[in-house]
Amino acid sequence: MPHPLLDLAPLSAEHFAAIERQVASVMGTDADVIVMQGEALLPLEGCIRSAARPGSTALNVITGPYGQTFGGWLRDSGATVVDIEVPYDTSVSAETVRRALQEHPETELVSLVHAEAATGNTNAVAPIGAVVREHGALLMLDAVASVAAEPLHTDAWGVDLCVIGAQKAMGGPAGVSAVSVSERAWGRIHANPGAPRRSYLSLLDWKERWINPGRIALPHAPAQLEMLALEACVRRIEETGGLDASIARHRATAAAMRAGVEALTDQGSEGLRPYVTDSRDAAPVATTLRAPDSLDARELVAAALAVAPSSSPAPPLAAGGGALGGEMIRVNHYGPDATPGTVVRVLSALAEALNAAGVRADLDAASTAAEAVWSGPEE
Repeated sequence: MPHPLLDLAPLSAEHFAAIERQVASVMGTDADVIVMQGEALLPLEGCIRSAARPGSTALNVITGPYGQTFGGWLRDSGATVVDIEVPYDTSVSAETVRRALQEHPETELVSLVHAEAATGNTNAVAPIGAVVREHGALLMLDAVASVAAEPLHTDAWGVDLCVIGAQKAMGGPAGVSAVSVSERAWGRIHANPGAPRRSYLSLLDWKERWINPGRIALPHAPAQLEMLALEACVRRIEETGGLDASIARHRATAAAMRAGVEALTDQGSEGLRPYVTDSRDAAPVATTLRAPDSLDARELVAAALAVAPSSSPAPPLAAGGGALGGEMIRVNHYGPDATPGTVVRVLSALAEALNAAGVRADLDAASTAAEAVWSGPEE
C-alpha cells in the first residue's frame, strides 16, 4: 500500500544545496553552510574537534549543561581549556569574556551557547562576538535553541562556527542540523593536524567532497525525510510572517509566561518564581521556574501533568535535568507551543497542582497578568 513517508524519489544534490541556501538565510550568513544528517550534537562536536588543535588554548563559557559538554570535547581534542562558569540563573557579559581573554592572550577559540533551553538563560552574542573578533580568536556558537526564537546574525556578530537544529523554535525534527563555517574558521581547521578526516564528524570531508567541487555530488545518501522536514520548517516560517513574526511570537509567549508565574503565587521561597532572575537574561524559547522550597520540582511537574485535561495537548512541562531536577521546572514554549494557549494550559495545570500541595495559587490573577503583556499574534 502507498505511504506518504515511503518510496520517495531520491533527493538530488541540487535540492540538497537549495535547502542549504534557505537555511543560510535563516542563520543570517553568507558563509558556507553544511546541513548535517544528525542531531545538533553532531556538528557541535565536529566544530570543536575540527577547530581545537592540540596544544592550543580555548575559552569555554558555561551557562548551562551544554557548555560543560563542550569543555569535555575541547580537552579531548588536546586543548588547554579555560572555563568561565556563571550562575545558571544569569548570563555572561562581554566584559567577563574580555577579562578572560586579557588573562589568556594565547586563546584561539571561544565556545558559547546562545540560549540554554535547559536553564532558560540567553547570552548577548553581539558584544561578545565583537570582543572575541578584536582578540583574534574564533567564536563557536551553539544557536540550536535560539534560532527562530530570537535574532541570529551570524556574520554581523562575527561568529565563525554557528550550529543550529530544527527541533526547537523551528518546530522540526531532531535528526537534522546545520553549521556555518567562516573563511577564518576554514583556515584554522585546515591548519589543524588533529581535525577529523574520513569521519562523520569531519567538516573538511564536506568541504573537499561537497563544497569545493561545486555541490554537484553528495558524499553520501541524504536523509530524505529529515531534509524535506527542514525545508518545510523554513517554508512555514516564511509563510507565517517570516523570522520577525516567529521571534515576536516566542518573545510574547515568554513574557506572558513570566508575568503569569510572577502573579500566580507569592514570590518568596514558598512560592513559584522565575529561575532566571533578570528578564533580560531569560531566553524566549523556554521559561525555567524555581519550585517552592517545600516541594520537589519533579513531583510538582508530575502532578501538573496528571491534572491537565486529556482533551487538550499536554502542557510542555519538565523537571530540570541532573542536579537541578529537584528545584527547577522547565516550560518548553517553543515552535508550535509558542502561543497564548500554551501559557494558559501551563498556568492552569501548575495552579491546580500547587493548590493541591498546599501552596496557594491564584489562577485568575496569573491569567490576567499574562494576558496584559501578551503582544504576539493570536492563535
